Amino acid sequence: MRHLFLVRHAKSSWNIPGLRDFDRPLNDRGRHDAPRMGQLLQNMGVKPDLLVSSPAKRALTTAQYFAEALGIPTDAIVQESNIYDAFATDILAIVRALPDSAQVVCLFGHNPTFTDVANRFSDTGIDNVPTCGVVYLESSAARWEELRTENTRVQASFFPKQVLGE
Repeated sequence: MRHLFLVRHAKSSWNIPGLRDFDRPLNDRGRHDAPRMGQLLQNMGVKPDLLVSSPAKRALTTAQYFAEALGIPTDAIVQESNIYDAFATDILAIVRALPDSAQVVCLFGHNPTFTDVANRFSDTGIDNVPTCGVVYLESSAARWEELRTENTRVQASFFPKQVLGE
């Protein structure tokens, strides 16, 4: 079995005029939600073998909060530049290239791409993965390269306003 957690970056700030999109930091709500959503996964017993993040500041910072909550050293986060500005097919290529030694992976990135990826494996459809939203996919694929719509399904989604009650 393969377990993939798609984590959209937490809420970011638009308060610095002229700042490149890539360099936008988390805002107060993002800094509040990210550790709590990471703690939610920890409380559920999720033990990722690998954390892979877009190098964009808001995604990487979100990954760092999750790593801390999950007891993983932040320097173990793998940065994958192709997650930033990716299409769903790019994300699937990244996932299919993951090392088979990692059975549980958290991937940190951006919308609309993560919503598109989730909907390829959803029976009901997801309108939008909100900031700091987590979508859990489970696959019966023996290897990541075998991940397909026929063997992978969205099992759950966890969105901050629903699970944090705020």
